[in-house]
Amino acid sequence: MIQFRRRQRIFILSLLSLTVFAPLILFSDRVKLIAFNGRNELAEDLSSITYRRDTLKLNSLEKEDARGLEEPKQVVYKENDFVPRISYSSKQSNDTEESGIAGSRSKFLIRKGFNDDKKENHQIQLKGSSSISGEKKKFNETVSQYQRMNTQLQRTKHENVVGRIEQSDRKASHNHLTLHSQSHKASNERVMEIKDQIIRAKAYLLFAPPSSTSRLVKELKLRIKEMEHVVGEASKDSDLPRSALQKMKHMDGTLSKADRAYPHCHLMASKLRAMDYNAEEQVRTQQAQVSYLVHLAARTTTKGLHCLSMRLTAEYYALRPEERKFPNENKINDPKLYHYVVFSDNVLACAVVVNSTVSTAKKPEKLVFHLVTNSLYFPAISMWFLLNPPGKATLHIQNIDNFKWMSKYSGFKKENFSDPRYSSELNYLRFYLPDIFPALNKIVLLDHDVVVQQDLSSLWNSNLKEKVNGAVGTCQEGDTSFYRINMLINFSDPFIAERFDDKACTWAFGMNLFDLQQWRRLDLTAVYHKYLEMGSKRPLWNAGSLPIGWITFYNKTMVLDRRGHVLGLGYNSGIDRNEIERAAVIHYDGIRKPWLDIAMGRYKGYWTKFINYDHPLLQQCNLHE
Repeated sequence: MIQFRRRQRIFILSLLSLTVFAPLILFSDRVKLIAFNGRNELAEDLSSITYRRDTLKLNSLEKEDARGLEEPKQVVYKENDFVPRISYSSKQSNDTEESGIAGSRSKFLIRKGFNDDKKENHQIQLKGSSSISGEKKKFNETVSQYQRMNTQLQRTKHENVVGRIEQSDRKASHNHLTLHSQSHKASNERVMEIKDQIIRAKAYLLFAPPSSTSRLVKELKLRIKEMEHVVGEASKDSDLPRSALQKMKHMDGTLSKADRAYPHCHLMASKLRAMDYNAEEQVRTQQAQVSYLVHLAARTTTKGLHCLSMRLTAEYYALRPEERKFPNENKINDPKLYHYVVFSDNVLACAVVVNSTVSTAKKPEKLVFHLVTNSLYFPAISMWFLLNPPGKATLHIQNIDNFKWMSKYSGFKKENFSDPRYSSELNYLRFYLPDIFPALNKIVLLDHDVVVQQDLSSLWNSNLKEKVNGAVGTCQEGDTSFYRINMLINFSDPFIAERFDDKACTWAFGMNLFDLQQWRRLDLTAVYHKYLEMGSKRPLWNAGSLPIGWITFYNKTMVLDRRGHVLGLGYNSGIDRNEIERAAVIHYDGIRKPWLDIAMGRYKGYWTKFINYDHPLLQQCNLHE
């Protein structure tokens, strides 16, 4: 009986031990599998996040090799790159590796299980009458404790990972903004790369014989054609088609083949230098042609203006002699009125000067305009103003062929230049103003390429302080109209160097007030003729009336306020619009006159607003803004 009870007790204890140990063993294997799968999923979800590792523990990864995981890359970061890690104890505060976490979790579970087993066996030996339900209760408590510990561990781990993700997102967002700004700055990077590829391909083509039909040559020609079609007129990457990237890859492959076929770098450099030289020569040739055509356009009368002159001339000669006269002829020589002189052979230019001056004058009835032209354009200009009278102002039109006084100046001539701006007699009649207007004491000279924007009575009433000429200075450095006197006058000549200062202030023609009485006293016309005769024998100045005007009126010019006369609208595109609108007179000096097709569009409106383009004659001659 005693032996039977002993066997029964052993049997019960064996069953009890099996009941305790079997679930623990099975559950620990399941926990390791769950930890493995959980980390595997976490690695996939957070593949873009890199964690800091002080010491990479790869022991746990040895178990994972059988499951196909790859060894993580060893990346070293600074300690402040990421948020603090989980601390498991005071001695192990730096262990944050995933494999270390899983290994610690498994070992903790096994140690915990075996300690509980020992504790349970001791209790069983002390309390042999304990029931199986009591042991199950102990087991459930152990499992619950582990689950609570695992839940806390997972929560802490999740918070750590989320913190790292947020920090990574912030860095990614910063990098995105940086890349966006860089891409904005280099928005044409791909376009420039395509053009470089085309240049390289063309350079490689030069290595092949002209009659070569090799496969590489054909491929290079095909790629060049494709890339030229892709880039087209694109100036930035957004203009390129979607196929551009693929075409660039194809071109790279072809260039790699060419690079292997032609490996000599010095030959490639020579070819590129030759291409660069040829391109520069073509640019210089084109620039010379453009310059020639622009100057040709500046010297040529446009078809519309020629048509207008012909129609006006025909109508003028259809008039009776008495119908060709202008009113108010008694005011022509009245010295109390404001007299303005314009030398021109352009109908519309004269119209703008007269119309703009009259429209801005406070007392237009006191204005007298003297228009001086040649016999070819005298009928056309006269007819225009007979059809379009200037309001209350007085008009006097003169033909230079009727100047009887010119016979006393045997040396009078125009300079021999092909450019009519320098060779026209009208350009040099300004040096004979006292002879043209013997009854006047004062007169204002206006060039035919100016527009008057303010009343000029203050200019007319200026005190020249015994000077002959009142003009706007051009001697301020940094100004667009700046001129030094030695820029147009030859100071290497002893005669010039002894009599003139190369630092003297220069001035501009275009809006000038002349004291004709003082001019006559100093006999400046004779001085002009003396210099003109000397200049015909040796080079003393550049072409044009301006340099000889500087030496004729040297020390006899009063510099006026430069804000009254703005220059450069015929060659300088950078003049401030506020400066233009504040000026009393704006001057289209240069070759790009406002009545030509080559005029600067941004300035043309100041001139065209004084022309009525609805006029029947302008419509018939196809003249428009």
